[in-house]
This record gives sequence, structure tokens and C-alpha cells, in this order.
Amino acid sequence: MTDVTRIGLDLAKSVFQVHGVNADEVVTIRRSLRRGQLLAWFSQLPPCLIGMEACAGAHYWAGELGKLGHTVRLMPPGYVKAYVRRNKNDAADAAAICEAVGRPSMRFVPAKTPEQQAAGGIHRVRALLVKQETMVMNSLRGLMAEFGIVAAQGRKGIADLLAILNDPEDARIPEPLHASLQALAATLRSLAAQLKTVDKALAAWGRRDATTRRLSTIPGFGVVTATAIAAHVTDPHVFASGRGFSASIGVVPRQQGTGGKVCLGPISKKGSRYLRRLAVSGAMSFLRSPHARKDPWVAKMLASKPMKVVAVALANKNLRIAWALMVRGEEYRSAAVAA
Repeated sequence: MTDVTRIGLDLAKSVFQVHGVNADEVVTIRRSLRRGQLLAWFSQLPPCLIGMEACAGAHYWAGELGKLGHTVRLMPPGYVKAYVRRNKNDAADAAAICEAVGRPSMRFVPAKTPEQQAAGGIHRVRALLVKQETMVMNSLRGLMAEFGIVAAQGRKGIADLLAILNDPEDARIPEPLHASLQALAATLRSLAAQLKTVDKALAAWGRRDATTRRLSTIPGFGVVTATAIAAHVTDPHVFASGRGFSASIGVVPRQQGTGGKVCLGPISKKGSRYLRRLAVSGAMSFLRSPHARKDPWVAKMLASKPMKVVAVALANKNLRIAWALMVRGEEYRSAAVAA
């Protein structure tokens, strides 16, 4: 065990697979470990390079193994898949991870700090609550539409439906269903209160985080989008340019071509769907505001392009600006101020 230089660690819930090689690329370790044995076993090893897939628990184990003196590198699972030979099992996965982490062209995922993990967890809780709220709203609309009660789109329509439910003089909905719909209304009120609590926690974290405060100065970036990017991006320097950062989120055109001819299609939709949705939604919100027409670039785009196309282009532009602010440590300056 003393001559191991590189290890591939396949993470799991209870049983972890280890595959290690020495400086001559000869396999010296091939075994499985229980969860309780992992740290004690790695503490007996000399400092070495450990590769893992960026998955659930990877950032925690990266921090714990880093405390033992090891160099830990996380890789996207999709990049490791190409190195899997033949059958798919834990031993083959660990061998593939060990092979992939030694490739000079491999791209790595920086490990997150506990604070960033906590902020990312708040965002996942918020996304779950928003999803549940949308499901309850759609159920309420569908059930009341069965009795000819149809409301407008948006939260105003939901408010109208709740007003009908609370009206004792309205008897269009039979009593057995009326009580059940009241339960849905109570669920909506509970979800709204929980979302307010989560939003307050995000705002409090954003006030303490310098990166979030800088990102919040970008038009179209609110507290939710700024905190999401600050929690997601550990080291912006891993991207060579702002385009690389926006491409990692999937808001750049997809390329397809051969023979020297490259065709640009719709956006690639790679990377984090959550960040992409927040960036595009924030851009749409900015385009609907009175400040949009004051921006020469936005006004020129809106004159010749549909609003949703402009929103995606603005999201792409804002993400490039966000990368520049994170790398340079500056706040956003509008074109007029910069001039």
C-alpha cells in the first residue's frame, strides 16, 4: 500500500470501491470498504491523488480526505463514462475513475465549501417547495374547472379561485369536494409561508457573501439568481472566458458540422438546468421592466428579434458579465457609466 500514487474511489451509500495504481501504472489496490472504514483506511496511506465522480456526498468526502493530506479531484460522471471497460460494476467504475483522473486533458470540478453546500441546499429546498406549490395550483385549477369555474393565468387567477372557495354563498362546488379543496387552499398558504422563510434565509446568506452582493448589481439578477451562481461556482478561474462559463450552463448555440462547415443551432441546454432557468427568467423580468428600453443593446435586439429570443441572448450576456465580476472582484457598470 505504500507505493500507491493514484486512486480511483467509487462512492456509494454503504460500500465504497477502491482501485489504486503505482507510479508504473501497475494495479496495487483493488478492494471494497465499508463506510465506517473509509477514513481510517485512507489515513494509513501516504499522500496520493484521489479521483471521484462529482455526485452526492462527493464534496463532503473531498473535504475529509483533503484533511488527511491527499489531493482530491472531482470529475463529471459523463467524462468518466468513456473509460469504463466492458461490464458496468463498482470495480469497473473505480478502475475507470482511476484512469480518468490521470488524464492530462480531464476537466475537474472544484470542491465546494460547507457554506456553498448549505446555500445550494437552500436552493434545492426552495425549488422543491415551488414545484409543490405549482402542483397544488394546477390541481386546484383542474378540479374547479370541472364545475365550470375557470380563472385567469397567474397568481391573480389563483386568488380569484380561493375567493370563490371562501365565499359561503357560492354553492357551485358540492360539499364533499369543497372541503377537500379547502385543504388544498390551506396547503397553498403553508407553502407560501415556507417559501418566505426560505427566501429570508437566502437573502441573509447573500448579504454575508461578497460574490452575491456583486452579482446582484447585474440587471436581471435578483437575490435568488445571484445566490445560486455564488453557491454553484466555486472557482470561476477554471473557465478561460465568460463564454466558457455561459457554455457550461448551456445558453450558447449548439454546434454541429463536418468538413470545415459548422452550423449553429438552438442553445445547447448543457449543465445546470436550474441556473439556466433562473438566468432566462431574470432576463425576461428585466425585458418587461421600463428600464429595458433605456439599454441600447436591448432596444436594438427587441427591434428585430422576438422577446424570448432576446431573453436567452440577454441571459447569455449576463452570465458572461457574472464571470467577469467574479474573476475581477468588481461590481457591474452600465455602458453609459463605463464610457
